[in-house]
Amino acid sequence: MRTLICGSIAYDNIMVFPGHFKDHIMPDQVHILNVAFLVPQLRREFGGTGANIAYNLKMLGGEPVLMGTIGMIDGHTYRQRFLDLDLDTAHIRVIPGAYTAQAFITTDLDDNQITAFHPGAMNSSHLNRVSDARDVKLGIVSPDGKEGMLEHCQQFAAANIPFIFDPGQGLPMFNGSELLQMAEQASYITLNDYEAKLFSERTGLSMEKLAQRAGIKAVVVTLGSQGSQIYHGGQLETIPVVAAPDLVDPTGCGDAFRSGLLYGIATGMDWPSTGRLASLMGSIKIASQGAQNHHLQREHILARFKSLFGYAIN
Repeated sequence: MRTLICGSIAYDNIMVFPGHFKDHIMPDQVHILNVAFLVPQLRREFGGTGANIAYNLKMLGGEPVLMGTIGMIDGHTYRQRFLDLDLDTAHIRVIPGAYTAQAFITTDLDDNQITAFHPGAMNSSHLNRVSDARDVKLGIVSPDGKEGMLEHCQQFAAANIPFIFDPGQGLPMFNGSELLQMAEQASYITLNDYEAKLFSERTGLSMEKLAQRAGIKAVVVTLGSQGSQIYHGGQLETIPVVAAPDLVDPTGCGDAFRSGLLYGIATGMDWPSTGRLASLMGSIKIASQGAQNHHLQREHILARFKSLFGYAIN
């Protein structure tokens, strides 16, 4: 099933400071903060929620159609990566005069982080339209430019294409009425536990009540090491976490999880199997550094699923 993925495409620039921020930032001087950190380690990773989801769904054997924006100044490297991965690039818009969205993350020895994010081309995501993609049967609206997220939800709903609303780290951009509007246009909603609490605060709806709104088939809440919960049809499915062989890097785990949800929905799996596959994808990702450096053949993923849960999926 061709699955349209609307979301960010970004570079992650990750720097490691071999010390502790607390030793260099004086609390009584933060109003005149002027600090420089020497960072001997630097790596640049491919990231962005939309691109990460597409990468994982392709690995599963799905048919992702990525709709996003890159900057003309530096986007050629990412576009070549999509071509190398045999990902559809027809709806990757190049924005003249712009940089591709990117995060600059400095981490100290206590795993504290200082992050700056430049949205760049992502601010033009609203120029892409859902109707430009043909033969799409399923979609997801994940973190992107605010205007783009609002419009893409409306466009999916107008086209009667079921989609997942995944506000992610973009959730704080929206007020309660905007969040509820986008949620009610969607067929499925996915949040982590923190986002679920913030969503409830802004809309006044618990996850149980949200799942009962007309048109919403399921609400999925991830709970980190505690697994996940799926609210659907008046029921609550509790999905166990899949233990990873190594806990290397959580970056992109949520995106890998969402690829499992999309694959399960697209192939008509029941919710327990869909949730377990999503959990497995997150487990595979966390054992590798970076959001797109893990790789398994589809048959190996399905074999691991059968080994873990005692039955096969297609």
